[in-house]
Amino acid sequence: MNGVEGFMYPNEIGLQWSVLIVLYPFITGLVAGAFILASLERVFRVEAVTPTYRLALLTALSFLIVAPLPLQFHLGHPERSPEMYFTPHSTSAMAMFGYVYLWYLMAVLVFEIWLDYRRDIVTQSQQSKGLTRLVYRIMTLGSSNISPRALHIDERVGWVVTLIGIPSAFMLHGYVGFIFGSIKANPWWSSPLMPVVFIFSAMVSGIAAVMLIYMATTKLRGKKLDMRYVDTIAMYLFYTFIIDFSLEMLDLIHRVYEADESFHSLNFMVHTKLYFSHIVVQICMGTLVPLVLLAITQVLKLPEMVRKRMYATAGALTLIGIFAMRWNVVIGGQLFSKSLLGYTTYKMALVTKEGFLLAAALTLLPLGILWVLVKLLPPWPDEHVAQGAAGD
Repeated sequence: MNGVEGFMYPNEIGLQWSVLIVLYPFITGLVAGAFILASLERVFRVEAVTPTYRLALLTALSFLIVAPLPLQFHLGHPERSPEMYFTPHSTSAMAMFGYVYLWYLMAVLVFEIWLDYRRDIVTQSQQSKGLTRLVYRIMTLGSSNISPRALHIDERVGWVVTLIGIPSAFMLHGYVGFIFGSIKANPWWSSPLMPVVFIFSAMVSGIAAVMLIYMATTKLRGKKLDMRYVDTIAMYLFYTFIIDFSLEMLDLIHRVYEADESFHSLNFMVHTKLYFSHIVVQICMGTLVPLVLLAITQVLKLPEMVRKRMYATAGALTLIGIFAMRWNVVIGGQLFSKSLLGYTTYKMALVTKEGFLLAAALTLLPLGILWVLVKLLPPWPDEHVAQGAAGD
């Protein structure tokens, strides 16, 4: 019996997860990837990415603040979310996310940013006036000692926090892939490689996002872009992308070789309902094209302006491709019936509690938060040096 278009059996109620659940792993992936990029400077001493270290941390924080909101809007009762902290369920991966999120937000990311900016915060609390001075004084948390010894302790503690933060970032996003990969009843999701693919795709999206934000903010500030830094970030993006693409191809080859009873239905879905989002957007436009562009920049010595445009294009297409990957996982896994005989369709509304406008607003909200954080805590190396000199 062939699959029936637009038909689901009565005991199968269709799609439960909308575009907001697509947005959730996409945002958390940006958080994890941005933090991993920042750790290259702090832990692995990659000096070539130093200018983006603070920007990567602030980017991770801005997206992390927004990360739970898609889930809150999807559930419809955000006031109930604190209950998971008071009634823990250790066997629920979704419930444990609350603890991972709180740990990563407060104990890792915020603490590391505070340690790294403490000297600047203390300096600003002494030099600013009015409400701005009050804000910075509150941010000092009563610690105004910026002696060389105190700053050295901050540096060492920050290194330890970053070291702890790396596996924490993996847990923050890897558990999303774990949830999908552990659903054995759904052959589209059930794969042991799912958590690993999610982690590496998160690294790819985070590095691409920070690269684009760094290029855009440098241009907006009227500063000259130092291509040494962008070239290094693009190099790490290229190598990480290769690993991510290899893992996805390995998973695909394994499914094709195994060819179990679900293969015909999944193959039909890829060539019909998910053809544009999976083949055209995710694989061709969002993976192959960026990889080719990045490969060309690694092999050929191109003019600076050409490299800028290729990096910008590759970064933007990469983010589109990663979002398409999240879409294909979340939405694609709900388009066929458990019996593998019927298929349905997902139509995203424009103005609903889970529609396009809300998803677009939640996507742009982290950029607004980042703008506020940048104003409060400038991440630029030149301004950091100037503030440090003023405090000496």
